[in-house]
Formats: sequence, structure tokens, C-alpha cells
Amino acid sequence: MLHFHIDPHSGVPVYRQMIDQFKYYVASGAFKAGEQLPSIRELAQSLAINPTTVVRVYTELEREGVIEMRHGKGAFVAASGRRMTAAERDKTLRRLARQLAVEAMQTGAPASQVLNVVREELAELEAAEAAEAPANLAIVSRR
Repeated sequence: MLHFHIDPHSGVPVYRQMIDQFKYYVASGAFKAGEQLPSIRELAQSLAINPTTVVRVYTELEREGVIEMRHGKGAFVAASGRRMTAAERDKTLRRLARQLAVEAMQTGAPASQVLNVVREELAELEAAEAAEAPANLAIVSRR
């Protein structure tokens, strides 16, 4: 089950948000080598974004060797996709946590509220994952 979170107000372009999330899924092993990705049209519709954006994402991921495009068949995770080490995962989580912590402090949110919100969001994602069939490829969150 994949969860894409597109935040149109983050200041980060949508295509960049998607590229980063695809890379995380490949690095974590959520996407296996050879696994087919959603079609351009399917992903664009599920995320309510322009198909040109998905084309840009897939083109960049292919250029970086994360995916491979097969004419007439679609996009697939490249065999060369490498897994994320525990140290890399920790570094990524700490970077994201730091960003959240800084923004929470800037808004004056107490630590207890931040921790509760994170727990609630994780629980919501886990519940959605448990309720969905494994065939579903994208659960979309736009806030």
C-alpha cells in the first residue's frame, strides 16, 4: 500500500515531492525491482494532478536509474534500485523530524501536541493500509 502526500502549499514543486516519495518507496523495499508502477493517467487521476507532471516525474526517475520505461508496457522499478540502509533511514527520519520540530516551534505548538498529531497520522495511515486490498497502489492525501 502506497501513500502519496502532495502538499500544494509546501513551496516544494509537486513533481519534486513525488520524485522523493518514489525514491523512498524504492529504497525502503516497498517497491520491488521489476514491479510495475501505475500508469501515467491512473496516477494523475488518483492524485488529481496534470498528467504532464507524472510524465516529468517518470522521466526524471528514469534518468536517475530508479525506474525503466518499457515501450507499450509502462513504467517498472529498475533492477538496480538500491535498498535504504538503517543508517540512511535514520538520517532521513531525523531530517524530516527536524523540519517538523522547527515548524512546530515556529507555530508555538507544544511538543505533546506534535507527538499526538504524529501518532494520529501514523494510526490513520496504518488503518487505511489494513482496510485496503493489496492491489491498491496509491492512497492519496492532499492537504
